[in-house]
Amino acid sequence: MHAVPTLPDIGVHMAEDLEEDFDETEVSEDVDVAASGGGPSGGGKKKLIFILVPVLLIVGAAAGAYFTGVMDPLLKMFHKKEAAPVEEAAPKQSGLAPAAVFYDLPEILVNLNSSGRKQNFLKIRISLELESPLDVSKIESVMPRIIDNFQVYLRELRIEDLQGSAGLLRLREELLARVNSAVKPAKVNDVLFKEILVQ
Repeated sequence: MHAVPTLPDIGVHMAEDLEEDFDETEVSEDVDVAASGGGPSGGGKKKLIFILVPVLLIVGAAAGAYFTGVMDPLLKMFHKKEAAPVEEAAPKQSGLAPAAVFYDLPEILVNLNSSGRKQNFLKIRISLELESPLDVSKIESVMPRIIDNFQVYLRELRIEDLQGSAGLLRLREELLARVNSAVKPAKVNDVLFKEILVQ
């Protein structure tokens, strides 16, 4: 005799049968989608990936080449081609800054203004920066005036006036103003200290 299945046994067998049917349906649908190339949406995704990956690789390689300096010669070549018409329109110049002209003054030795019995001396060697070589003859023609202006000013200085960078900056400005007033219409761009000795 066969055993008659009870109601709970029928429910368990039916649940197991449904799970097996569901798993088989899921697997067959996955196989069908994979075999058909991913369906309509899967094919679009693959095409998009095949387009995006090479584009991203090219952009990444170009950025890497730019930031590492590999592309500098190429960019300079393009920049020169673009800048060529502008250079032709502009008047041709040598492109080099004019060489600075320096003129050394004779060494100056003066007594500093001191209130005590001890005498302090200032020994100074100066070079003048001129605008052009043509100004050298103008400087030489008024040299006694330049030396006189410098000596009169330097003799009034106290030793405290020459201390620190602020004191030397004031000294440079004062000497520059005096030399420019002496050499007009020529112009001295700067006064350069070659040696400053205070005793």
